[in-house]
Amino acid sequence: MGGFFGAIGHEDVTLDVFFGTDYHSHLGTRRGGMALYDPQRGFRRQIHNIENTPFRTKFEKDLNSFHGCAGIGCISDADPQPLLIRSHLGLYAISTVGIVNNAEALVNRYFSDHDHQFMAMSSGAVNTSELVSSLICQKDDLISGIRYAQEQIEGSMTILILTPDGIIAARDRVGRLPVLVGQSEKGCCVSFESFAYQKLGYQNAYELGPGEIVRLTADGWETLAPAGDEMKICAFLWTYYGYPNSTYQGMNVEIMRYRNGEVMARDEAAKGTMPDVDFVAGMPDSGVPHAIGFANQSGKPFARPFVKYTPTWPRSFMPANQNVRNQVAKMKQIPVPELIEGKKLLFVDDSIVRGTQLRETVEFLCEAGAKEVHMRSACPPLMYGCKFLNFSRSNSEMELLSRKTIQKLEGEAGKAHLDEYADASTERGQCMLKAICEEMGFDSLGYQSLDGLLEAIGIDREKVCTYCWTGKE
Repeated sequence: MGGFFGAIGHEDVTLDVFFGTDYHSHLGTRRGGMALYDPQRGFRRQIHNIENTPFRTKFEKDLNSFHGCAGIGCISDADPQPLLIRSHLGLYAISTVGIVNNAEALVNRYFSDHDHQFMAMSSGAVNTSELVSSLICQKDDLISGIRYAQEQIEGSMTILILTPDGIIAARDRVGRLPVLVGQSEKGCCVSFESFAYQKLGYQNAYELGPGEIVRLTADGWETLAPAGDEMKICAFLWTYYGYPNSTYQGMNVEIMRYRNGEVMARDEAAKGTMPDVDFVAGMPDSGVPHAIGFANQSGKPFARPFVKYTPTWPRSFMPANQNVRNQVAKMKQIPVPELIEGKKLLFVDDSIVRGTQLRETVEFLCEAGAKEVHMRSACPPLMYGCKFLNFSRSNSEMELLSRKTIQKLEGEAGKAHLDEYADASTERGQCMLKAICEEMGFDSLGYQSLDGLLEAIGIDREKVCTYCWTGKE
């Protein structure tokens, strides 16, 4: 994933860009960047690796050298950015969030002659923001170029551009990610996360529609290209990677997660499958609000049988090596023996992707004396890798626990019955649940239904992307 923040005002906005970008650190762990523009000094840009040191720590020493009344910053799980681009459209900084699935085809199609070249990264791949800017530069103005680039890209692309005249923000064509505008007496800002600018004194002003392009100045904003009719905003914003304080399309993340847990418990009670447990708990930290809703609805007491030690290991997925990630996950889990030993526990996780760390968590709980461990997923079984963002994106869909289990049960023939496997009321659905329980050591397993999830989100279901569960765009 990734996220960005931009601000423009009548006075220096360096600190706003710094803190606003830092508030997107939950969206990425690889690289962070800032670019500021000052009429006297021009552009100033810096990019740092943030895999082992947080954005705030890496950029604090750069603050004295940054000055400007306009700037953008980004957190990225992908390429170094923002980039400074010089072309016939002028000098500008660009940051992007999304996926270009046809990158090689675009390079071969448009830039294979002798007049074009790209700086290759260590992997040999082209920097996504550089490719996007090259597509933009195929046209005679930035707005036409942004529209053209988004039309050519297979995947998803949200774009933020800093020019001497202002900041241009473009939400991806079907609005898979949010883009919000904040405003205050000092100027305007643009952000993925609304809480990021509220803490800086900006108020909610506008939420871009799908495909909409706006220009921000110190005095306000204007729409340069209108929104489209189709929207497919990512459901995982609410279930997992959106920050609890944020609101998208009028629905707050934390409220949705409480509602989601309540719907899960309500439906489970109606089916008569609610286990008799001592405590309901969330898998720290993103599963906790779902678990609170589940506990409130079920009447089972909420507890925290283990906590994560985060001062030295803030992100379990930070190391590149899977074995190291697994060991880090183990080191972070600190038990509360009085809430585990001899207890029957029901855990709610935000999702179950590969399941590797979940298996080790169950082993850890059993070693600590848990009598029973029941697991619930706050979303349906993941059946497809995401084509549009970085969530559940895998080298192979067979890395997904549900698909791997189906392959073991039925081989290639199982692909024709994924809908049945995703439905716990079917024989195939029950077989998958039983197989996962046996492999992972759960006493029972349940997934939130797609209908239940969409009910909890509460917006028009046709406007929500559910590709990773249904395979339908």
